[in-house]
Amino acid sequence: MGEREWWRDAVIYEVYPRSFADGNGDGVGDLTGVRARLGHLAELGVDAIWFTPWYASPMADGGYDVADYRRIDPAFGTLADAEALIADARALGIRTIVDIVPNHVSDQHPWFQAALAADPGSPERARFWFHPGRGPNGDEVPTGWVSEFGGDPWTRTKNADGTPGQWYLHLFSKAQPDLNWSHPDVRAEHESVLRFWFDRGVAGVRIDSAVLPVKDPELPEVPAAAGPGGHPYVDRDELHDIYRSWRAIADGYPDERLLVGEVWLPDAARFARYLRPDELHTAFNFDTLARPWDAAQLRASIDTTLAAHAPVGAPATWVLSNHDVTRPVTRYGRADTGFAFATKRAGTPTDPALGTHRARAAALLTAALPGSLYVYQGDELGLPEFEQLDDELRTDPMFLRSGGVDPGRDGCRVPLPWSGAAPPFGFSPDGRATWLPQPPEWAALTVEAQAADPGSMLALYRAALRIRRAELPGRPMRWLPSGRDVLAFARGDAFACLVNLGPEPVPLPVGEVLLASGALTDARLPTDTAAWLRTPLDAPPPVQ
Repeated sequence: MGEREWWRDAVIYEVYPRSFADGNGDGVGDLTGVRARLGHLAELGVDAIWFTPWYASPMADGGYDVADYRRIDPAFGTLADAEALIADARALGIRTIVDIVPNHVSDQHPWFQAALAADPGSPERARFWFHPGRGPNGDEVPTGWVSEFGGDPWTRTKNADGTPGQWYLHLFSKAQPDLNWSHPDVRAEHESVLRFWFDRGVAGVRIDSAVLPVKDPELPEVPAAAGPGGHPYVDRDELHDIYRSWRAIADGYPDERLLVGEVWLPDAARFARYLRPDELHTAFNFDTLARPWDAAQLRASIDTTLAAHAPVGAPATWVLSNHDVTRPVTRYGRADTGFAFATKRAGTPTDPALGTHRARAAALLTAALPGSLYVYQGDELGLPEFEQLDDELRTDPMFLRSGGVDPGRDGCRVPLPWSGAAPPFGFSPDGRATWLPQPPEWAALTVEAQAADPGSMLALYRAALRIRRAELPGRPMRWLPSGRDVLAFARGDAFACLVNLGPEPVPLPVGEVLLASGALTDARLPTDTAAWLRTPLDAPPPVQ
């Protein structure tokens, strides 16, 4: 791919800094650790690294409660470390993408601390959503909205004399007060932050909760059936002017800077609006991630995704997991193989062997699709969700606010295993215990162990990304004739991807097998297996 529009076919690797690699021996991942492990990412074959927030933060929500965008959290290092990491990665051909969280800041952010110290109606409070409560004494929350983490999204303050005061809005935890995007200071500050990081060589930003920042100033209740743009805080039309201003900033740099949005929207037309030529370059596609392991469901998701992007000429994105969702090896081993936050429950049975088999096939499926590919750290190792964490070690607000019903997201955030036969598996240089414990059985899943095994998940990912880079950029996709339980498509004139999700093996077409997620027997593709082939496509593959 060329320097321009590098993001259209890019493989982007998500780093959760606390859990990637520890360079200073305190058991917590940091930027020095990432710099030391850049060789792993280069050998894997990624084009960019997306870092979840590495800024100064109390870590009430894994860094998504930002206290200072221009300072690196001391647990991760310094601004100089970040600048050195950006440069080191770029020297290896790897770009850096940082996370921006426009909906809210930390309750320790100087703006919010000033707001708490100020009086109702003050300029300091105007940057947030302070509001009197309902009821005769103001004891009732201002709206009936529901927090993204469950419960009320309002917390009451105290006045200087200790009496109950106004309420403030937080769509997430109470440690994450929402910003008021109708205030010019909020817009100006975020534009300044974009320039700050672009000036330091960052190649793009990922925009967290991109459809949430703007609220209806009247704070109406959520209607039973909100029309387009009619929700009081989701997908407001005013958002597009904000992202147009961000795009103008990005386009002002000599080499292309990427804007990618976290856009959870079921309406394909509304989704596409964020990808118009003067707004975001790409947006996360969560639909495929959420679908069950079913051929009809996955084909419908792929068609819907490509159709949504086509009118605006934006590339699709494909992702199997991230730091918020159950890892594929675990999810695909369950009776319900889809994903939804509302249905996540502790103690759900899973078959790890089945899940691993399907996760390997899913990796080849998504890597063969047109567009960009996101890989969450550890998925290239086939790590499962660590579900046996002791409750007292869990820190995720989703676990805490659900009373333990929702296991939360800590299980997919466990530090990576690099080498050795016992924890911390090379994560920390001096053997210090990791901030979340690693299961001992991960000894077979370390980078060191898998690098020596040609049949490992790591070997599969390395081969897939190498072939993808050589064979697929710019090649159009078309579906091939297949049976009901088989996904079969071509990329260009001589590459085919086949995935068998049915109960019985199916015949493969004549051709060279470039890569397969599992063993092939008698030129047949077993169940829950994917294969990439170089084959003349003038005759349809004999799949059934």
